Amino acid sequence: MSALDQVEAGLPKQAETPVLSWDILRGLTARNEPGKAAVRDVAGDHPETLGPAELLGALYKAARAGERNAFTDAVVFVNNPHRLWEQVDILQGIWNLRDVFKAGGQTLILVTTPGAVLPVELQSDVMVIDQPLPAAPDLETLVRETFESAELPLPDDAAVTSAVDALIGLATFPAEQVLAMSLSKKGLDVEQLWERKRQAVEQAPGLDIWRGGETFADVGGCANIKQFLRAVVNGKEAPRVVVFVDEIEKAFAGTGTDLSGVKTEMTGTMLTWMQDRGADGSLLLGPPGCAKSMIGKAAGNTAGIPTIAFDLAAMQSSLVGGSGERLRSALQVVDAISQGRSLWIATCNSITSLPPELRRRFTLGTFFFDLPDAEEREAIWRIYLDKWQVEDRDRSSDDGWTGAEIKECVRKAWRLGLSLKESANYIVPVAKSAADQIESLRRQASGRFLSASRSGVYTADAKPELVGLGKRALRDLE
Repeated sequence: MSALDQVEAGLPKQAETPVLSWDILRGLTARNEPGKAAVRDVAGDHPETLGPAELLGALYKAARAGERNAFTDAVVFVNNPHRLWEQVDILQGIWNLRDVFKAGGQTLILVTTPGAVLPVELQSDVMVIDQPLPAAPDLETLVRETFESAELPLPDDAAVTSAVDALIGLATFPAEQVLAMSLSKKGLDVEQLWERKRQAVEQAPGLDIWRGGETFADVGGCANIKQFLRAVVNGKEAPRVVVFVDEIEKAFAGTGTDLSGVKTEMTGTMLTWMQDRGADGSLLLGPPGCAKSMIGKAAGNTAGIPTIAFDLAAMQSSLVGGSGERLRSALQVVDAISQGRSLWIATCNSITSLPPELRRRFTLGTFFFDLPDAEEREAIWRIYLDKWQVEDRDRSSDDGWTGAEIKECVRKAWRLGLSLKESANYIVPVAKSAADQIESLRRQASGRFLSASRSGVYTADAKPELVGLGKRALRDLE
């Protein structure tokens, strides 16, 4: 049911109250029988020609008539006013209606997109009502009604639950559309329903449902963080969706210093949303290539729940207020899909630039990913050698290699028909190319953050064999 239908259904005298609607193409129209007379009182014989400014002027004039007429006690919907209300005449026209509508019993309803923000001049005079996305019971009704309309046998409770899980997070109309397109005489294709739901969700800028199939079994090492996240996704208040934010420090760079104020506003929106929803999660800190992103993406598949890639940069807009509007819309989708239970996993290569107040929202802890030790590297070699069916022979020294570098070495050997040793000649480990940065990260993390590999707090002196560890190793590299 649309927002307009819901409001009409809630009117105390639905059959007697004039209901009108305006949009930029159709002008002013009546939504019920009493509304037809009200349209004539407001716009005469040509209501379809009314532009936005003319409409507001005509409404003001009709409300000021000072006597009861067909327009008394009317409800007027104005569609997509957020595209217009920054204009001075439109802003003033809306503001002018406040007192005359109060005297005449009329109500103006501005129907906008989720996340739209009123101009400051109207914020004290307009009540904001947020229509939530349909909840599970609403979608259950929609599923059963759609089957009936298609003259198909009604599904059992298990099938309905599967369909609702695939539809949650969509507005009513797109949910109805993707459901209808996934039906056939054979019944409901749930996999196709999920795919269409992914496509619908991805219409929101900055949201992408991860389609990769990796699980924790595809990640070598990182035993502590894998054990912890398994406990989270299988424990009490288990999340219904994983929200993955890659390189979060770059996404929020400029908070408090950008002259436009956009990043600061978006950071505030995120902080408020996470606080109000009780959303929590973990920060994954470490050098590039140490499986941070892979852990974040694999958590959802391991738990059997969707993973949403959350790209804040893609939500930014050149239009005034557009970035905040997109962010709020994206968060509304996350809220609906998760039904209030989301697990946020964010990676970062440097935590110093991340706002402290945002770091505090990740209440499940910050985990430091160091370069893998010999045992972890061996597990990573086994995973990728099996994946690409490369022979394990003539392997060169891998001290200080990351998992990403091991993966790339095996992939190059498979792709180019090289031995592992030959392929290694085309790899420059980050332990050598960025030794100073890794040492700085270790000092920053030692004694402060949890270890991704071992139980407890990370200590920088726990892996003496790694290249780049400590002053002596740095001197050896030099």
